[in-house]
Amino acid sequence: MSSFSRRNFALGAMAMSGLAACGNGIGGNGGPMIDARVDETLNYMYTRYPGTRDLAGKSVGMLVMPVVTEAGLGFGGSFGRGALRVGQTSVDYYSAASASAGFQIGAQQYSHVLFFMTQDALMDFRTSDGWAAGANLEYALSDAGESLRAETTTSLAPVIAVVFAQAGLRVGATLEGTKYTRIIP
Repeated sequence: MSSFSRRNFALGAMAMSGLAACGNGIGGNGGPMIDARVDETLNYMYTRYPGTRDLAGKSVGMLVMPVVTEAGLGFGGSFGRGALRVGQTSVDYYSAASASAGFQIGAQQYSHVLFFMTQDALMDFRTSDGWAAGANLEYALSDAGESLRAETTTSLAPVIAVVFAQAGLRVGATLEGTKYTRIIP
């Protein structure tokens, strides 16, 4: 019988993140492959949720994560790769990873975009060694009519998250605790 320890938790979380990475749909680390997926994701988001065009127009940068795969069976994790766009240009590439423990079972994939609404928020993100999404992240939610609903308080937030295109057997997707790390594709 083994005892639960932080080391066992960390090893299990890393294993789940590694497994999740295998199916994230990106296919490789190459910048052109990530950029192509980012373009497809933005086109889908703008078509499906037209209100995101306004957010994009007001933002100073966007982190686009085309596919994040999340899986869990007791221990869980998620992984994905994407690009930071300033204007129409990819300026950096990032991975997103998280780990969790508790009663959970299932897997899902989803896309998300972080809209940086201030230069300070963008600079904090770009200059950090690893930026973690916290509870202060504001979400723009889609309602039953599939239109984007960004309230006044949301539009004043320094970072706004839009999570969409969910598929799988888990309910909901949250970015809290997700760590974003710059990668070299």
